[in-house]
Amino acid sequence: MLNAILVEDEANSREILRNYILKYCPEVTLVGEASTIKEGLALIKENDLDLVFLDVEMPFGNAFDLLDQVADRTFETVFVTAYNHYALDALNNHAAYYLMKPISIDELIKAVAYVKEIRQKENALDDKILKTNLKSVEGKITLPQQDGFQVLNVADIIYCKADDNYTEIYLENKKIVVSKTLKYFEEALSEFPFARIHKSYLVNVNEVIKYVKGKGGSVIVSNGKELLVSSSKKKDLLAYFE
Repeated sequence: MLNAILVEDEANSREILRNYILKYCPEVTLVGEASTIKEGLALIKENDLDLVFLDVEMPFGNAFDLLDQVADRTFETVFVTAYNHYALDALNNHAAYYLMKPISIDELIKAVAYVKEIRQKENALDDKILKTNLKSVEGKITLPQQDGFQVLNVADIIYCKADDNYTEIYLENKKIVVSKTLKYFEEALSEFPFARIHKSYLVNVNEVIKYVKGKGGSVIVSNGKELLVSSSKKKDLLAYFE
């Protein structure tokens, strides 16, 4: 079961979503409802939550103001709004799903199913050192340089980080900056076990040693760095460890 709360200032919208959840999402247990940011924060502090249904626009602030006040966020967030221009902000706040009003029952069911699958996988791996069943990465990649190119063993790459139109490639004791986008390396390394875990990170899954629940989740890699995982990328990452 998923423990959830509903934060929505409009009584009619709150009633509609509540009824949809009760009728079509039996795996969700609504443990509370709130109509303001203050009430929502109180419910978050009082309960061990898996999911928060959160209206974007509320009196005296918005959903993002509320989330900024949650220091250690371990729940998933489904944003609910009548305005699609909040989509980017929702993505940057690690939204698991983005529901448009009037709410589609099919989309609501998909949102809950996605969160349920993520939570199940997270719980199975919670606080464990991870080991994949993947074999060692074998292969080489060429990195363009001003005077030619450098040949690098793919297995030596721990992770890649986006820097506008450049990519920082992190090895055990070295960083290489290449004038190629992260998307380029995502495609170039697609046949190897590399996962795009965030708009800024592409990680060698063999180098992941721990998964940490948090605002959107994060991984710790072999060089000790902690990298954020976007909610939309969790499912693909966690599939490597089943």
